[in-house]
Amino acid sequence: MILVVGLGNPEPAYKDNRHNIGFMVIDSFISNLNPSKINKSSFNGELYKSSKILFLKPLTYMNNSGLSIVNVMNYFDVKRVIVIHDDLELPFGTIRIKHSGGNGGHNGLKSIDAHISRDYDRIRVGISKPENKQDIANYVLSNFSKEQKECLSKIISYACETLKYLLDHTAVQTASRYNKKNLCEK
Repeated sequence: MILVVGLGNPEPAYKDNRHNIGFMVIDSFISNLNPSKINKSSFNGELYKSSKILFLKPLTYMNNSGLSIVNVMNYFDVKRVIVIHDDLELPFGTIRIKHSGGNGGHNGLKSIDAHISRDYDRIRVGISKPENKQDIANYVLSNFSKEQKECLSKIISYACETLKYLLDHTAVQTASRYNKKNLCEK
């Protein structure tokens, strides 16, 4: 079984935040699948199943995402984990796929690494660094700018296309086909 995890924060106030791009991609991807919802409080997340794929939106808040993931992995026979997350180090509109690696200071990834190790695939969605060097926490917990919102649906759609391919291929194969520098360039 494959577990696909979109990172984000659960409250409505965070819905359109940069940090919630993982939730946005999961919501878009499963909207075309008609998955069954699995309700189990110990999962600490919204869990959906379609065929042999699980889709998880941890409701533990970003900094404790690993707890939700490990609980799902302990219940199901998960062979592979794919995590979709925001990445400050990548320019807005950039998509990168990789297997394993460091967490880059991302608290959600730190939590996952602590609970399940670094042995998982990643779809990194660039959100850029703040221009005015504001506090990183405030930046990732703020909404996309008006200009960014104009391209957001294109990014989410491309991330979904990337995920669809990654489900049947390795991270290296997917990266060679789907790594993009800037989906928003005109």
